[in-house]
Amino acid sequence: MAQVSNYNLDQKFDFTASLKKTIMTVLGLGVALFAVGVITSLFGGHHDEAAEASGHAYHWYHRVFANLWINNVYFTGIAVIGVFFFAIQYAAQAGWSTGILRVMLSLGNWLPIAGVLMIVTFFVASHDLFHWTHSYLFDKNDPQYDYIIDGKGAYFYWPMEKGSFPIFFIIRMIAFFGIWVFFFNKLKNLSFAEDNLSGSHDWSNIRKWSAIFLVLFAVSSSIAAWDWIMSIDTHWFSTMFGWYVFASWFVAGLSVITLITLFLKGKGYLEMVNENHIHDLGKFVFAFSIFWTYIWFSQFLLIYYANIPEESVYFVERLQSDVYSPFIFVNLALNFVLPFLVLMTRDSKRHGVFLKVVCSLIILGHWFDFFLMVQPGTLGHNGGFGLMEIGMLLIFGSAFAFVVFKSLAGKNLVAKNHPMLEESYHHHI
Repeated sequence: MAQVSNYNLDQKFDFTASLKKTIMTVLGLGVALFAVGVITSLFGGHHDEAAEASGHAYHWYHRVFANLWINNVYFTGIAVIGVFFFAIQYAAQAGWSTGILRVMLSLGNWLPIAGVLMIVTFFVASHDLFHWTHSYLFDKNDPQYDYIIDGKGAYFYWPMEKGSFPIFFIIRMIAFFGIWVFFFNKLKNLSFAEDNLSGSHDWSNIRKWSAIFLVLFAVSSSIAAWDWIMSIDTHWFSTMFGWYVFASWFVAGLSVITLITLFLKGKGYLEMVNENHIHDLGKFVFAFSIFWTYIWFSQFLLIYYANIPEESVYFVERLQSDVYSPFIFVNLALNFVLPFLVLMTRDSKRHGVFLKVVCSLIILGHWFDFFLMVQPGTLGHNGGFGLMEIGMLLIFGSAFAFVVFKSLAGKNLVAKNHPMLEESYHHHI
């Protein structure tokens, strides 16, 4: 066992009744706001006779499905980023992060729930979320036949007939969640097994499995972005989209890890974590906020400069919309301007108050990022941000928090036999 004096390495998180009550209160508030939003949408929606006649009329539940998909994808990403960041620490042989490894790993406990929610939501709402699921698009004798979507049909339906059952899409979804959950459980079991044995055997095993996971994650996360989000706007494509979604997930995940670390530190846990570790987390949040902005601007600039209709339509639909155009600037303000200006200095990255405010707003900002990716293609001008969106976000956020804190309870918060524990103790920047 690593010898780090004056620190309790067997410290366990107490998921108190007070904290549970707070989370349940937020959950209840979310349910109430969501219910009010549904009622408002149900009785306040407009009736479009032309859309009704064509079979594409808007109904209140379309917005429910869109919100389910936004939050499913968003919190799935945050969960898998926790496992990804954990794996990065081992693959890179990082020592500074030893004290917060269990915080990173705890996010992955949401993945099994996310997998079930994603699959169920797709089976229930696929026709309302994904235009390519309509069989008439692949029938050359149908007046609504779509040559472009027909050309992409094999990507969704192979080896079955296009327009039938999207088995290839479903197999990929199940495979991705299967891979992520398998590696999460493998890494978690090895990490806690390390607490019972000294030496570097388990550490080496974790490093090996982490390296394998990182390769599979690189492929699966990009394809998941194409499947779950880019295919909503079926005609549109971007070769940078996988990176873009990853960047958004990563910054949000880093912000969640930072907030949980600060919360635990404030409650007297993670004694060996000091302002130097917090500074490193702040640097990650700052740096990858800039990285997200770089990807966002690169994608936008290339499409703007080329001005090819099948590419520019994505931004035209959003920038020219009274519903969505304001949120593009909210997105940029929360995800770039705010972290860039506030976290630029050394001191701001070492103080919990700054990081709590910035990370909380970044989590909201990247939710808006996914809001802008999903709603325009699923709801068009019927979308918007209101009580239904706020309620669903609170429901998912509180459920996610409950699962994460419950997973932290009753187990060691620090990997006490990690061979680099001493290095983390002496970490100074």
